[in-house]
Amino acid sequence: MTDYLAATMAMLGPAQNRYADPIAWDRLHAQLDIGLPADYRTLVDAYAPIHLNGHLYLLHPATARWNLGQYITDTVRAWTDVPWDELGLDADEDPRVLFGLTGLRFGTRDGLWPIASTDRGETIFLMTVDDTAPWLLVEDGEGGWARYDMRFAEWLYRYLIGEDMAGPNTSAFYPGPVQLCRLPMTVDERPEPWSGPDRGM
Repeated sequence: MTDYLAATMAMLGPAQNRYADPIAWDRLHAQLDIGLPADYRTLVDAYAPIHLNGHLYLLHPATARWNLGQYITDTVRAWTDVPWDELGLDADEDPRVLFGLTGLRFGTRDGLWPIASTDRGETIFLMTVDDTAPWLLVEDGEGGWARYDMRFAEWLYRYLIGEDMAGPNTSAFYPGPVQLCRLPMTVDERPEPWSGPDRGM
């Protein structure tokens, strides 16, 4: 069986751990009243705040800019304000029908938690917040939804090797090493791009 966390980190290169801080995670978990999965925390600590392959953003709970807690709070608020019952969605457009959900809740223990996004408008939601059987829902930015019964590390691995990870025809594959870009932490800083190790792709 593939160790997707190790395989993903092998593509991204050595962990930077610039902002790794267990206390920041404790504060975030207390604020949200949930615990985010260990593989996700490991990847965020290792690289975030980061922009991957020109599209995917991972944010961190210990930074003032690109703050994960603020992103989650703001995104939960925005999605909670969507009047789902008034949208008149067809069955193949309604995530409640597509995935057998009794309701569509954001920021609750049995609801959806936004944990990453792309500049293409995609939002990656964590459905199960414990480490037992997490799964992800991804909204493609245009009202399409896809479910992935896997941990975040596997989702990210498959995303980086070019699989459709936000629904059909959503691949964002770029051959060669993964491109990483450290996000600026002050107004005077500039993004710092670099490449991961060769991956034979």
